[in-house]
Parts: sequence; C-alpha cells; structure tokens
Amino acid sequence: SRLLTRRFFCARRRNILEIFNTVKDMQDKANRLREQGKRIAFVPTMGYFHEGHLDLMREGRKRGDYLVISIFVNPTQFGPAEDLDKYPRDFERDRTLAEEVGVDAIFFPDNEGMYPPRYQTYVDVEGVTKNLCGAARQGHFRGVATVCTKLFNIVKPHVTVFGKKDFQQLVTIRTMIRDLNMDIDVIGMPTTREHDGLAMSSRNVYLSEEERESALSLSRSLFLAKKMFEAGETDAGKVLAEVTRYIESYPHTRIDYAKISCVDTIEEAQHVGVDTFIALAVKVGKTRLIDNHVFGEVLDIPYPEGR
Repeated sequence: SRLLTRRFFCARRRNILEIFNTVKDMQDKANRLREQGKRIAFVPTMGYFHEGHLDLMREGRKRGDYLVISIFVNPTQFGPAEDLDKYPRDFERDRTLAEEVGVDAIFFPDNEGMYPPRYQTYVDVEGVTKNLCGAARQGHFRGVATVCTKLFNIVKPHVTVFGKKDFQQLVTIRTMIRDLNMDIDVIGMPTTREHDGLAMSSRNVYLSEEERESALSLSRSLFLAKKMFEAGETDAGKVLAEVTRYIESYPHTRIDYAKISCVDTIEEAQHVGVDTFIALAVKVGKTRLIDNHVFGEVLDIPYPEGR
C-alpha cells in the first residue's frame, strides 16, 4: 500500500504542475502562498535541463513547501557576439523533467514580459564582477544581477538554489542579496559532473566527439591543481603554469582565462590556500566552457595518469 500511495502522490504531483507565463500571474500565486504561510523555494534556469539542473531542483524540493523554477534565456547577459540565438531550447522536454523531480510551478515568461518597451533599469554589482568572466564578458553580470533581481521580485522566494559551477555568479548573487537587504537564503550546490568528470553544461551538446575528449582537460587540470596544493605547493603562478601546460596539451583548446582568486572578493591571489579557488574558461572548438575548484574541497573525478 505504501508503494501505491507513493505512485499516486507522484502522479498527482505531475498533474498539478502549474505554468505561469505572465509576471502578474506568478506574483499573484506567490502572494497567495505567502499568505498561507508556505515557504517558496526557487531555482532560476535558462532551460535545456541536464542532471545538474535537476540536482538543484531536488535540493529546492527539500528546502521549501512549494518549488518554482524559471525558464528564461536572458538576453541581457549575452554579448553581441555570443550564442543567444543558438542557445538550446526545448520546453516540453524541460517540463517533463521538471515534473519528474517534483517541481510545483514553472515561470516561463517571454522577453517582452521581462523587458517591456522603454525598459531602462539595471543592477550592477561592482567589485566581485571585475575579474574572470566579468572581465572577459563585459556586461554579463549586469544582466545576471538584473534578471535575478526581477525574478526574485516576481517569484518572491524564501530560498534560492544556485550551482557552484559558476562560482563567480554564486558570489555575485550572494553579494547582491546582502547589499540590497533581500530576505532570501542562498544555497550553493556542488558541480554535477559526467561519469568522466566533465562538468555538466547545456553547451556540451555543441561539442564534437573529438572536442568532447579535449573538454576533459578542464576537470583534469583542476585535479592536477588540487594534487599540487595537497603536496604543499602554494605558489599560484607555479600551479597555473602547470594547469596551462596541461590544457594546451589537448587539441582544440584555447584558454580564455586560468586564474586563482579569493573566494570572497574574486580578486587574484598570489598564494594558494583554502580561501582561494581556481577558475577556468576555455574555448574547446567554438564552445566556451567554464569550471572551477575551491581548494580544500572534494573534487572526485577520474584522472588518467601519464599525460
């Protein structure tokens, strides 16, 4: 009978998944939930889900009474030469996957709903966005901070869940929430990886078979940096030199940046310690991939010896 009850519960949850396309409808629902004393958990996404997204949703399911996700490919965080139009999209696939992990609602607005005519207000988080992707992708974090502020005002969550794969983004959101006195808990979740260590990303679908093998240079070089630190190496320059050499030993790779920075300020560090992390952005073919590792934390990936 317990199994039958579980099956009924899962079926009922799938049947009651709600989809909101307008800001007003989503805000009205959030207001009703708060009036009922419900705790709202929220996972913002750009869709085309992989297991990493689903892990964030599973955590959100644990953290709230009502789990909302958003699917919105945010144009303000893409540069003019970036892949906005080519970014993969498949709403029906995403809806099915969201149902399976127990999502209660999807906020799925269009561009005009989020950025109506004469839109002119943006959010800038300054210091922590200057380095890494902030330097490489001008305006990117202004777009991220703006859309997240809007989403928080629309969904009205008590808790939001982000992945640590984009560590700078996580720090940016935490800084913004602190500075603007937003009453939201931020949960950072470990990077979800493929069986061979590659960080899961919606952009992985762009990789050819040969490029997919070269993409492993990111996670494997992080493992190399981790082993050097555990062996006593604290000179950031020496660690980065080995990481660079390793990545460049693979075909189709072009390093955008490889840096060691402080976890709180994102400023570059000269010495490696548990208050620092190594961050990578590498073009593999035409696909830009990112990955990172906070020194002192677990990095459980297979690593081939002898390369």
